[in-house]
Amino acid sequence: MKVYITTAILTIVLLLGAICYRQQVWPNAMLPVDEEQQGLNKQIVINFSHVVAEDTPKGQAAIKFAEILEQKSNGRIHVVIYPNGMLYNDNNELKALQNNDVQMIAPTFSKMTKTIPTWEILDLPYLFHTDEEVKDVLNGRIGEQLLNQLNRVNIKGLAFWNNGFKQMSSEKKPLLKWEDFKNLKVRTMPSHVLQSQFELLGASSINTSFDELYTEVEKHKIDAQENTLSNIYSKGFYKVQNHITLTNHGLLGYAVLMNEDFWNSLPQDLQDDVVEAMQEATEWNFQIAKKLNQQDLEKLKKDPNIDLNTLSVAEQKKWEKKFKPLYSSYEKNINSTFLEEIRSEIHH
Repeated sequence: MKVYITTAILTIVLLLGAICYRQQVWPNAMLPVDEEQQGLNKQIVINFSHVVAEDTPKGQAAIKFAEILEQKSNGRIHVVIYPNGMLYNDNNELKALQNNDVQMIAPTFSKMTKTIPTWEILDLPYLFHTDEEVKDVLNGRIGEQLLNQLNRVNIKGLAFWNNGFKQMSSEKKPLLKWEDFKNLKVRTMPSHVLQSQFELLGASSINTSFDELYTEVEKHKIDAQENTLSNIYSKGFYKVQNHITLTNHGLLGYAVLMNEDFWNSLPQDLQDDVVEAMQEATEWNFQIAKKLNQQDLEKLKKDPNIDLNTLSVAEQKKWEKKFKPLYSSYEKNINSTFLEEIRSEIHH
């Protein structure tokens, strides 16, 4: 009997020792489960990288999207935004997206034309003349058709955002006639249409990433550049190129993209939340783009150091005539019918 009691005591002592040892090695192993903490561990993080300032149409729309999505998903998705090229610039952000180093980016159309040549159509000068035309095309079936073309490169296209119409800023003289571009060095994005656009005007195109643009202008390596007023003001380009001509010659817009593998990893209900949040943020983006560009125009008008001009109607017609070869080239080399589809949508 004493043997059984002794054995039982030894067994209990050994069990207690094992428990104490386990507590020392794995101190949390016997603690009760914190369900709230587990929920936080399951929170999905979306890293959203872009290259412009937060107080621009794209910067503001990214913030709005993050707020709406976190609310719709009840905090299950948290969007972390990296503006001003903090993580990647506009030359390497696409590769970062494809590697899932970031889950979302919003590059300009122009940055995507080498990947999707059809998108060159959005760079054609004077394709659009009003914000309403832009909205009808980008938020309609044409926009959906363009976004679906991203499937071939394993990217999920979520939406198109607008920054507004581009104007010209220059350092030495105002650009009031197309002849004024002769022999100038003009910064362009890596788009065949944009580079050809200025070459048709007698200028040479210089490809510079957005984050390096101010420095290049400051060093007098670039004579002129095209941009929206919100970018010209927020980035301070007007301080080094004080001649600004309102030309409205082209559209600056963005494609909001997500890594497709990341998209596919989201459960259906969260995918629905992303889509709904993006729809709301996109609608808001078109409103804020118009508002911010108008606000920055008023600020520039009040600056006595700014030489602000507006391209005349007669001169605009001359510009459009000079740009006609770009349209012919697109129809011949890229797509013979797509241009007519867009024109039909615009005049519908």
